[in-house]
Amino acid sequence: MQNRWGILAILFVVRLTIAFQFQSVAAVAPLLQQTFGVGLADIGILIGLYFTPGVVLALPGGAIGRALGDKPTTIAALLLMTAGSLVMATADVWGWQMAGRLASGAGGVLLTVQLTKMAADWFAGKEIATAMAIFVNSWPAGVAISLLVLPAIGTAHGAGAVFLSVGALTAIGILLVAFYQPPSGAAVSAVGSSRLDPLALLAVVVAGVIWGLYNVGFAMIFSFGPTFLAERGWSIAAAGSAISIVMWLSVISVPAGGFLADRFKRPFMLAIAASLLVAVLLAWLPRSDWVITILVLMASSGAIPPAQS
Repeated sequence: MQNRWGILAILFVVRLTIAFQFQSVAAVAPLLQQTFGVGLADIGILIGLYFTPGVVLALPGGAIGRALGDKPTTIAALLLMTAGSLVMATADVWGWQMAGRLASGAGGVLLTVQLTKMAADWFAGKEIATAMAIFVNSWPAGVAISLLVLPAIGTAHGAGAVFLSVGALTAIGILLVAFYQPPSGAAVSAVGSSRLDPLALLAVVVAGVIWGLYNVGFAMIFSFGPTFLAERGWSIAAAGSAISIVMWLSVISVPAGGFLADRFKRPFMLAIAASLLVAVLLAWLPRSDWVITILVLMASSGAIPPAQS
């Protein structure tokens, strides 16, 4: 396949599996608490373990891709994700749940790095901004779909069925990758010096801290939101559907945030205002019965900072 938009569609669906797998724990957290007799802190650790391998794999991930190639690296990452889901689906010991989550996360980190590079290869100098906006939106789309589908599967068949479903999805991703081809005439760019000057390094560190802190706050919504609503008497399926509103609207508000930043030429002021508004809404959410209204407001403003990244 040499149609770049067709390739983008494949990469979009494959990247969607990362969001689907990440959200699988949060979507059925109440079921896991009942099955394994663990508390909310343990669920939080299990959620966070997914991106823990990124601490050691994110930087060498690009080098691994260059050494093995795009397809082999992507397939290896998806195999790790599939294996991790299968372990979580079959294990009845909490320690093995954590091990499966780590394996899944290692695959997810490698896949994130590699898919981003593959998308950039196809759109370098050709609608790159539009393509990356579509590509990035696979994350909120995947989380939103998982919040609708996975709680229903878990309620009907148990948490194990949820992880089996996620494993099946990542296995489908392997089949999709088989259709990927690098762009014709693609050349391997020379690798320049990887050393950053002090000011550039400081800028990267500050940007990383800001992005990390923002994601901690925003991820709390869809990571612990379903459990929070379930504790207030909502069914697991209804709680997941309500929280999914944030992610569905983010699909629209992310590009809208970029448009507003370009239109008013004040991206930093816009990001600061949006972040403060999200902080207020997060504090208000547990103290109000206007759950849907607050979630809609949060989705409308909370995706503006990512648009500035």
